[in-house]
Amino acid sequence: MNDQINVIGAGAWGTALAVLLARAGKRVVLWARTPEMVAEMAATRAAPRLPGIMLPDNLAVTADMPQAGTSLVVVPTQHLRALLPRLPQSGPLVLCCKGLEIGSLMLPPEFAGGERLAVLTGPNFAHEVAAGLPAAAVLATPDEMLRAELIGRLRTDSLRLYGSPDMLGAALGGAAKNVIAIAAGVVMGAGLGENARAALITRGLAEIARLALAIGGRAETVSGLSGLGDLLLTCTGPSSRNYSLGFALGQGSSLAAVLGQRTSVTEGVTTAPALLSRAQRAGVEMPITEAVTRLLAGERTVAQTMAGLMGRALKDE
Repeated sequence: MNDQINVIGAGAWGTALAVLLARAGKRVVLWARTPEMVAEMAATRAAPRLPGIMLPDNLAVTADMPQAGTSLVVVPTQHLRALLPRLPQSGPLVLCCKGLEIGSLMLPPEFAGGERLAVLTGPNFAHEVAAGLPAAAVLATPDEMLRAELIGRLRTDSLRLYGSPDMLGAALGGAAKNVIAIAAGVVMGAGLGENARAALITRGLAEIARLALAIGGRAETVSGLSGLGDLLLTCTGPSSRNYSLGFALGQGSSLAAVLGQRTSVTEGVTTAPALLSRAQRAGVEMPITEAVTRLLAGERTVAQTMAGLMGRALKDE
């Protein structure tokens, strides 16, 4: 068995995973899109997306796609399909990207294909993982033997991995939490208080669970690290790109102004309309997701969005 681990994507999360695994003594290759980025990282041994983090000496960086080994794919979901034909075909494929594809409305494991496929997701900020702080994540695949193999290969002293057979539920939690986090940021940016945020997170979890069941996922997955855990982190941590975007919107900034100041992807912006369409196709009600989608599209103001959510018909929880 080829024990090389290929991390495909040198953004913040990809670099953090590569640094973590290399520090644990594993043989790791980090793939970046351009030779220029590779040359800079090789020369300085610095991580451009993770200030203050240095690359371990045993971490190789390349612009040439590796040909074998276990591949952890850490690229924006919207770019995943185009990259798939270039990935090594001989080893397991672990998807670490979060979102839905805009055109197909599919989650990454639904269109990636392959028998040795898994999803790695959970409540993890890249800079904390790269710094070696304790964290936990979910490794999801229905193949029990593959699950055990990958957990054994990817766990470290600071990253505890839990197994799950539910790839769809795990992937949905990782995608949908970004949308709910935008709403949580709006609430706090607009000064609506902690009570409102707590209610929004709870009801957001409920709508994620409804959709998970509708597409073949498990309710218990949504209550775990890839659902509730990731949702809590993303809706409360100021380092969250989606939460901070919502916070700025709540304070009165325009979406164009916020995105214009960023170089990294804020997945919730593209995920919101895709998630809403997927829910409508499945006959699932997701009022928070709908409210965020309308807000991002400029169809409603912050005040109208919150009034609409508070004015919905009363019902039992």
